[in-house]
Amino acid sequence: MIRMELADLVATMPFAVAVGLTIDAASKDEVRGHLPWAPDRCTTAGVMHGGAVMTLADSLGAVCAFLNLPPGASTSTITSSTNFLRAVRDGDLHGTARPHVGPHTIVVQTELRDANDKVVALVTQTQAVLVP
Repeated sequence: MIRMELADLVATMPFAVAVGLTIDAASKDEVRGHLPWAPDRCTTAGVMHGGAVMTLADSLGAVCAFLNLPPGASTSTITSSTNFLRAVRDGDLHGTARPHVGPHTIVVQTELRDANDKVVALVTQTQAVLVP
């Protein structure tokens, strides 16, 4: 997708816009994006808040599911499970979401990595495929 179309995808999610999320690439097979570390996205000791980490995963997963919907369908998250593996104390948090598409659900696995390419979190979301 071209840069403007990527910005349009983020614009559909006002909260993602508010926190400064960027989608870097998006296709049916993979959605990549990032969220910069910033003091206002932290808990104590300068650690990025888990909610900020989850915002990146949830947003990338939602876009990934959306891109895999059949015509006229919509989606809604059924479950989301996160394994936090390390803290983010600086740099950008990068995410890559990949789908497993079925007729009634789309399971999206998102891997989040820090600026040193270390795995920060692994997220699995199940999205319902809602047909009119």
